[in-house]
Amino acid sequence: MGESRHALIIANDSYQDEGLKKLVAPAQDAVALAGVLGDPGIGAFDVDVVRNEPSHVILTRIDDFFSDRRTSDTLVVHFSCHGLKSESGDLYFAASNTKPQRLASTAVAASFVRQRMSSTRARSIALFLDCCYGGAFSQGSASVRASGDVNVLESFSGERLGGGRGWAVITASNSMEYAFEGTALADDSAPRPSVFTSAVVRGLSTGEADLDEDGRISLDELYEYVFDHVREENPNQTPSRTVDMQGGMYLARSHRRRITASPVPENVRAAMRSPDIFTRRGAIMELRSRMENTDLSVAVGAREALEEMARKDIRSVADEARGALSEVRVNPYPTQVDFGPVPQHSPPPHRSVRLLGPPLARSCAPHPKRDWLRAVESSDGVDVRVDTSTPGHLSGDIVLKGVVGEAVLHVDVEVLPTLEAVPSAPTPETQPPPTNGKPPHEGIAADKPTPSEPAPEAPPAHEAEAERHPAREHGAPPKPGTSLKALRAPAVAAVALSLAITSVIMAIQAAVAATEAVQMRVADQWTPLAGHVQGTAMMPSLVVSLATALVGLILIALARHDLGSSDRLYAAQSARATKLFTRTAKLLAIPALVLALAIVIAFLIARRYV
Repeated sequence: MGESRHALIIANDSYQDEGLKKLVAPAQDAVALAGVLGDPGIGAFDVDVVRNEPSHVILTRIDDFFSDRRTSDTLVVHFSCHGLKSESGDLYFAASNTKPQRLASTAVAASFVRQRMSSTRARSIALFLDCCYGGAFSQGSASVRASGDVNVLESFSGERLGGGRGWAVITASNSMEYAFEGTALADDSAPRPSVFTSAVVRGLSTGEADLDEDGRISLDELYEYVFDHVREENPNQTPSRTVDMQGGMYLARSHRRRITASPVPENVRAAMRSPDIFTRRGAIMELRSRMENTDLSVAVGAREALEEMARKDIRSVADEARGALSEVRVNPYPTQVDFGPVPQHSPPPHRSVRLLGPPLARSCAPHPKRDWLRAVESSDGVDVRVDTSTPGHLSGDIVLKGVVGEAVLHVDVEVLPTLEAVPSAPTPETQPPPTNGKPPHEGIAADKPTPSEPAPEAPPAHEAEAERHPAREHGAPPKPGTSLKALRAPAVAAVALSLAITSVIMAIQAAVAATEAVQMRVADQWTPLAGHVQGTAMMPSLVVSLATALVGLILIALARHDLGSSDRLYAAQSARATKLFTRTAKLLAIPALVLALAIVIAFLIARRYV
């Protein structure tokens, strides 16, 4: 891909006009798409992101983007915003300053984008429109309610744009369908890329959109992949496209390669068909060796020959061929990845998973089964990343598919919510007044101060703030009356940790004492083992170890239960400390308990026979 490649990503998720609904996805769309297009190993585009800018700034950036291009340039433009239709039927893209009643002067006209596409000299242009058309507006704003179909693609169809080799427009939805953000157009949904852009990013980053496995992802392949993915996620959304392009347009590289099998040498083929069973078994040994060849075509040819013998030969030879096949399989290490607790919206953590075995076993592609999972091939395996935008315990699988089969890599992560992600208590402005059992209008009237009564004093600012954010604010004090309760779980967890440490120490002392008792018994065979045990004080240490381990495990369970049932009571730091203490205590208490029980069992056995 030696040509010059440029991408312009325009994302608007915040609007000055109250009639336009604030979108959740565009900010995430810009970050996710810019990352994959700008990756030198994937898109290798020079990416420019324009986010939440007024219309005149966006118009200038579009004009600059298409100007002074060469015929060999490849251009990609991505809109993620509201799409508006004027009364005359013209299509506009909303900017931060857009007024639905003044679209011509405050929005970006689709005709302007088309005109700039037509005037550029670049030969390959792709325009992606991930917009909500007509449905994502408050019903109180009659001026922005759409009538009839938007017919998005009609704004870019007609005569050839000219000037270049060709162009393509792909839209997230056709006509009046919603371009869904996740599974719904909800104001309070967690920030995440839209269904459409998620499919684009996933298809490019994983290489899954490389349908013919030739190492390159074409525009046609990406559209087919995105269409199937979006329809599977949401049958009510239908991506559409219009294309006027000669030849293909390639958007990204892919690590996927279709391996063409090399036929095995004729002498090996002859040995496979020999009537002598030992000669055929010798062929299996040769094919097993060829499967480990660094040339994957040679290895695949040997594997296909072994599969043929496993199907057609007699049972004993077929079983040996199947055994050779089973030795070369997709073998990730480790098979489970636990990221533990990570803060919400933190940089995506990543872990490396090695692929063991010969080159043929390591030739596989990762397929994440959850949108928050990311997996890309690395030099020695797979690099696993997680999206930290959604709080909660996330669990999912990555299927590693290769020529020799597939394996499942399980991933867990606990995304700790930030202050913004925790629902706050109702504010005085939004909380309905008490009605005292009366109809709403009567309750409101009764609660209003009369002219002769002074209005109730407003609470101090710090008390009002405490009422709005009672639990999860970092560093904020708990509400009056809850300070002791807010320390209950971490205190119990700290006690459990101290008991676990004590249990480990006492278990080690008991083990040392048990060893000394055995040595004393060997030196003095006239004294029973129990006497030597009593002399070394093993039993007190053992009893203390067992007791502290059991009590510690009980306190761990209590602390975890209290944290889970009273989650909003605890600040984020207290919750993290509780989880850290309980995990550490559990890692110490369980081995100490096992060691103490093992000493008890060994003593009972030794007492009987020694």
